[in-house]
Amino acid sequence: MSTDNVFAALPDVDPRAQLRLRARLAASAADAGILDVAYRTLDTPVGTLLLAATERGLVRVAYASQDHDAVLTELADRVSPRVLEAPARLDVAAHEIEEYFAGRRQLFDLPLDLRLSSGFRRTVLDHLRDIGYGTTASYAAVAAAAGNPKAVRAVGTACAMNPLPVVVPCHRVVRSDGTMGQYAGGTDAKRALLALEAA
Repeated sequence: MSTDNVFAALPDVDPRAQLRLRARLAASAADAGILDVAYRTLDTPVGTLLLAATERGLVRVAYASQDHDAVLTELADRVSPRVLEAPARLDVAAHEIEEYFAGRRQLFDLPLDLRLSSGFRRTVLDHLRDIGYGTTASYAAVAAAAGNPKAVRAVGTACAMNPLPVVVPCHRVVRSDGTMGQYAGGTDAKRALLALEAA
């Protein structure tokens, strides 16, 4: 047999059987207590998002531009190497994010695992959740609310490093002159999120 055709003799893989097998594997890992980080992807109007959760709650949301494989490697390094695609664990999060993009949800009601942020960055994340749907705040205003009015650049860094974009709304932070500023998912994504909330 030619080496070009080495895999030709293997049976075709049934995608539904693959999904069932993956679900069984995820359930077995969860039952055995060895599924520390579950993940799935979700198609949205701003691209494919990676969602990841621990037992504590949603730990990571990442845009495709942030390289999903690199994000999974980071989760394995910083949280646990026991990472598995287990979409069912993220059904509620996916449903809430879909409702948000459909204009039917303004607040997320998800448990969050904020272990990927600490110190001032964690304080900034806490204040980002206070910025209401359809409104914006300046980096300077967030710095003041976080207790350090001079830390405008640090707020920008905290927003850029936000492990939970969309859910923890760093897209609502803009420059003092009203211009958008940078965003982990890109300026088009930030513009789209602000337009969705303004509609």
